[in-house]
Amino acid sequence: MHFTSEQRLDDAVLEREFILGEIPGVLWTPGSASAPAPLILLSPPPLGLRKTYPRLVARARHSAVDGFVTATIELPGRGDRPRLPAAEQALADLRRAMEAGEPVSDEIIDALILPLVDQAVPEWQAALDALLSLPEIGGPVGYSGGVISIGTRLAVVEPRISAAVLFAGSFVPRAMFEEARQVTIPLHVLLQWDDEGNDRQAALDLFDAFGSKEKTLHANMGGHTGVPQFAGDAAAQFFTRHLK
Repeated sequence: MHFTSEQRLDDAVLEREFILGEIPGVLWTPGSASAPAPLILLSPPPLGLRKTYPRLVARARHSAVDGFVTATIELPGRGDRPRLPAAEQALADLRRAMEAGEPVSDEIIDALILPLVDQAVPEWQAALDALLSLPEIGGPVGYSGGVISIGTRLAVVEPRISAAVLFAGSFVPRAMFEEARQVTIPLHVLLQWDDEGNDRQAALDLFDAFGSKEKTLHANMGGHTGVPQFAGDAAAQFFTRHLK
């Protein structure tokens, strides 16, 4: 991990950009931290870090108030990273189907999501290796964000993650339902009921499939970006309960 820049935000949070191999990322550390702090991995929406930075930094600053270090990395094929031709084609097929009012096939969903999960999860694990080597981070570790299939896979294969907040706002391949049954960590799932780009029933079925003894579903009216503030506050309380 190589840090490329740093700045203090107005609330004294230290923001440092880094490169891990060829993967860009950002680390936010509370300015008042006097001991190693728990870590929350902030998984960005699949729009690129530059486009989603305002949302990510808002979540990071909120988490810093609660005493957490947060970090994010660019997803494969997003931002300035090399494009994934198969995923680009699947995205074009998805848009055509939705514009035509046609059902989105399992083949399109698999081609769009599964290669992303296969590449992103090992990258998150490599980032976690590097982050936990820093003196200001002491664990435990939480995961927050979408694509929900990435969070599902990480919850299965990464024992260092103790709890997860998952955003049900993306298509779910059928293969992920079997993986969901293997998830055992505490979960807090956010669902926007009127999300125009999400299969609501698939999201509900995935929640039902999760094997965790503690799992909570917070469903709110509104579109994809309309998560109410009180729902975010509840997610923050979830991490305070499980990571401290």
